[in-house]
This record gives sequence, structure tokens and C-alpha cells, in this order.
Amino acid sequence: GAALAAARLDGWDGLCRDQRAYLDEFWDASDVRVEGDPEVQQAVRFGLFHVLQAGARAERRPISAKGLTGPGYDGHAFWDTEMFVLPVLTYTQPSAVRDALHWRHATLDSARERAQTLNLKGAAFPWRTIEGPESSGYWPAGTAAFHIGADIADALRRYVLATGDEQLEREIGLELLVETARLWRSIGHHDRHGKFHIDGVTGPDEYTAVKNDNAYTNLMAQRNLLFAAELVNRYRDDAVRLGVTDEEAASWRDAASDMHIPYDDDVEVHQQVEGFTRLQEWDFLHTPSEKYPLLLHYPYFDLYRKQVIKQADLVLAMHWRGDAFTPEEKLRNFLYYERRTVRDSSLSACTQAVLAVEVGHPELAHSYLREAALMDLHDLNENTRDGVHMASLAGAWIALVAGFGGLRDHDGTLSFAPRLSSKLNRLEFSLLWRGRRLRVDVRQHQTTYALRHADPDDVIELRHHGDIVRVTCDEPVTVPIPAAHPAGPAPEQPPGRQPLLRLPETEP
Repeated sequence: GAALAAARLDGWDGLCRDQRAYLDEFWDASDVRVEGDPEVQQAVRFGLFHVLQAGARAERRPISAKGLTGPGYDGHAFWDTEMFVLPVLTYTQPSAVRDALHWRHATLDSARERAQTLNLKGAAFPWRTIEGPESSGYWPAGTAAFHIGADIADALRRYVLATGDEQLEREIGLELLVETARLWRSIGHHDRHGKFHIDGVTGPDEYTAVKNDNAYTNLMAQRNLLFAAELVNRYRDDAVRLGVTDEEAASWRDAASDMHIPYDDDVEVHQQVEGFTRLQEWDFLHTPSEKYPLLLHYPYFDLYRKQVIKQADLVLAMHWRGDAFTPEEKLRNFLYYERRTVRDSSLSACTQAVLAVEVGHPELAHSYLREAALMDLHDLNENTRDGVHMASLAGAWIALVAGFGGLRDHDGTLSFAPRLSSKLNRLEFSLLWRGRRLRVDVRQHQTTYALRHADPDDVIELRHHGDIVRVTCDEPVTVPIPAAHPAGPAPEQPPGRQPLLRLPETEP
């Protein structure tokens, strides 16, 4: 009613003026400029528009997997909202993230009921939902995907770090973190050697279901537990009202420090799940192209017990928990899992792009960037009629900003490690950080950081390829990009599963 009355008062011209001002501010804060690939330039703006459209006026309702564009997934929201869409909005339109987190908090009672149904404590958030209750009846890839609780906790942590919104942290963040930490402490257990395990779960890869110690789940749960203990210490009176004791918070820290992350000493790679590297290899050579996606042509029983990966899982862990791996481990892991990942999910290409840049293969990353960015504009999966892939559209921004821009925020400090592919001449993007706009301008051999729309005394301290850089309003700071290390062996994909959209060939 109030909105309609205001519209009548302002009239058509007033509405257009307000809309233009709103969009001008959004694009000023979020636009990504790409030189060297016009298709990607158009696609990333197309994606940003849809992400804004899906999230800006959600107003404490879910941001669904198809946004507002089609009937796919029946309007349901999944974990990819928190791990793909919200990271983009956190740095471009944080008010939308605040609303999205309020919506998750509003569903907390349903999540508590779900946990009780499963004989667990805390809150078990649903794999797919609209109003809060679990809408999936499929156990292996649905209920068992408990990692969504840690994904929500991570989205909240990232938002608070980027905005400094302590009010939201206290009002809803503490309760969300307490209830998700209780779930992890309830579902996991210490073995006789003191290691903490989380058994019988499904990670992001839905072809490897109901397994023990999924590395992504364990690493994200570890951060969840530590952040929960940190908030309990920060807001002690509120924590007491939630029934948290010192002993309970200590048990979260113990579980986090004792968390088991499976590793194969013989192959020298982290295992996606305990025992993954021991499983039988999938026969990719004799899998015809018309049999993809595999879930439509092979029984899940066959997929679950072999080394075949639907989408980035351990590789996703190396993005969001990259602080838990050494550079050497990341390279070995990437090469191992690249050979077994078939990308039967639109969520995979952008993450593979991010890690491909980090481990020294920016040309491969560019191909994965194109696949993520053009997923819908080229209708690569032949299902855009059901709506666009919101996470893949957000993934175009992630591939550019976190991939070629090297954005990370593991310890609460903005960190960049920019490195472009040979086809990209320039990459420019902005981030909102504590209400200030940081502009990053990446060229082949140097990067310029500039602070915009800030007070004269404002300063942002960031890391550039590991070195501390202080950026003020006085003048931009330009720093060189260090020479890349030798790339090493080229990553290999399963036969016929190379990136769908390769780099354009160099003109003679």
C-alpha cells in the first residue's frame, strides 16, 4: 500500500528517476569490465543483472536457483544461494544479503524440527525449500547434504566481515551459528584416537553420496564451529540466553581442532571422502558422449561406488577453505580431481576456473570462465527454457574476481593474487568493503588499487600476492604482478569432457 501510494505521488517520471539512480549506484559498485573477450563482457553483466533482480527485492524471501526467470526446480532455494549468489551480493549489494540471512533465520524453527526428526541436536537446514521445511524426499543427495548448515554460517561470516554489521551478527548471527555448531557436534564423533569424524554425509558432489568425512563438509564445519565459539565469547549474555555453556563452546573448539581431513599418503592428495582414492575408477574411455549427464543413464549405485565426480567438491573446498592447503597440495589435488570430474552440474565450471588460475593454468581457467558465463546465453545444457542458472551466472563474477582477480578473505583481510590469461588484456572490478568502494584494475603485469567514495582518512589494508598494500583516498596504488611459476603438466579432463567453450583461436 505504501509503495503504491508513493508511486502515485512520484508519477512515472519519478519512478524512472529513482530506478535509474538505484541502478547507477549498483553498477558503480559492481560492474566488471573485461578486455579481450567481448562475449564474457556481455555475459558477466547479464549475470549481474539477474543476480540483482533475484536478490534485490527478495525482502526476506528465498533467492531461488532459477531466480525470477522460470519454473525450474519449482522455485526452490538450495545451498548454492549461500555459496555462489551471496558472495557476489556481499561485495556488490550487501543489503540483499542481509535480507537473505534474515530469511534463513526465519526458517530456524523448521530446521530445529528437522534435526529432531533425525535424532540430532541443533538445526538441520533443508537441501531444498521455499518456506523452511525440507522439500526433498531423496535421502542420499538431499537430507545427507548437511554441509548447507556450514554454508549458511560461512555466508553470514563473510557478510559480517565485509560490512561490519555487528547488529545482525548479534541479533540473528549468533543464534544461527550456535544451532549449526550444535548440529556438527551432534552428528560428528571422536574416535578412539581423538580424531573428530562426520560420517554418512553427502558433499557438494552428488555422485559420491552418504560417505564418511567429506573434506569440504569437514573443513566448512570446522570454520563453523570456530566462528560459533568466537561469537559466544563475544556475546556472552546472549549466548547464556541460548543455553550455551562454557563446556559446550569448548567442545566446539575441540571438535574443530580434532577434525579429520582424509589424505592419501601414497597418492599424495586429499581425499574427497575417506577412501575415495581406493574406489574403482570409472571407465571414461568407454562412456559414450550421449550417456552424459551420467545420472540419466546409469544407476546411482554404480556412480556412488566409483571415482567419478559430478561437480567440484574437494576443489570447491580449496576455494573457500584455501587456507587449509599448501600451494603444492592444491596443484596435486587439482590435477587428480580434474581427471575425474565430468561437470554434469552447472555449479562446477566457475570453481574449476578459480583453482585453475591459482595453480598456474589461466588458459584453462578462461575456458571454464566462458562455460560458466555463457551457460544460458548459449543454452549449453539445453534447459534454459526452465529458467537461467543463477549460480552459474553468479559464477561468472566469481571466476573473474576470485579467479583472475585472486580475491580471498580467509582471515578477514582482503587478499588478491591477480593473474590474467593471455587473451585478457585488462580486468576491472569494484568491491564494497566496510562501506567503501575499492576499485581493482588488473593488467597483464601490474594491478592498481584505488579507494573511491570514502572519507579522506579512510584506509584499506589488503594483500597483493602476499604483500601488504595500504590504499588511501590520496592516490591509487600500482604494484607489479610477480612472474608466474612454471605451469607444469597440463591438467587433463575425462575424455570428451573438456570445457564446452574453448578460448577463441589466435588470429594469424
